[in-house]
Amino acid sequence: MDTWTSEKAAPMRGSEARTGLAFGGGVVLGAAHIGVLKAMQELGFRADCVAGTSIGSFVAALHAFGKSWEEIEKVALELDWSDLSGLTISGYGLLSIRKFGDIVNRLLGSCRIEDAPVPLAIVATDICTGRKVVMRRGDVAMAVMASSSIPGIFKPVEHHRMLLVDGVLTENVPVSPLTDMGAERIVCIDLLGRHTFRRPEHMATLLLNAFYSAMRSVSQMQIQNADLVISPDLSGFSLVDMSAVPAIVDTGYRESFPLIKSWMERGK
Repeated sequence: MDTWTSEKAAPMRGSEARTGLAFGGGVVLGAAHIGVLKAMQELGFRADCVAGTSIGSFVAALHAFGKSWEEIEKVALELDWSDLSGLTISGYGLLSIRKFGDIVNRLLGSCRIEDAPVPLAIVATDICTGRKVVMRRGDVAMAVMASSSIPGIFKPVEHHRMLLVDGVLTENVPVSPLTDMGAERIVCIDLLGRHTFRRPEHMATLLLNAFYSAMRSVSQMQIQNADLVISPDLSGFSLVDMSAVPAIVDTGYRESFPLIKSWMERGK
């Protein structure tokens, strides 16, 4: 694993444990993260550090830089599949993910991971070596683009002599970076743990089904020691249907609220 770290996170003082929050990947199903953030805000839950993979990196970055769930929801409702691509032909993939980076820059400005008010880690994969790359410093937009570049669909992001692609290939629900950041309690959002994949409509959904179904069992092993796993049932939704975003947000909210509430009460 390659890790670009800034200063190592210091442990919390006193009896209060440092809590980390992991945002998993899942393309459009990532809208459920917004519902979870809504539930967390209403319950007074705050994470001390966050990590994200793929669409989870997008939400994690916005959250780490202080965007509210309402602001993130507004962005999600305005997005279109074409906004995340831009038809640029490449030898490695059909679509360029540059527009996704432009969206991050528009929302946050030109900012660096290490400057996030809430410590942030973003996970990608070096497709040349198959190694996990955990980014804790550097340009936020570049890191989000790299983490979200689905192989075969989006162009890899070239950086430091690496070809970076979607972190789903190595850690779709990024729990391990949180431990490295000093988190003693881990909460993770697994968008695919209960998801039933649909018959693919075209090549893009065929590739998405292949990637995410292949990595699901690996993800289950990687998150087994998490203190709280939030895995809303998103089987009724497609991985790429942007029109379902409001319903996905609502599902994430309704299913996560009682879980988080119960977990917080047990910790008192």
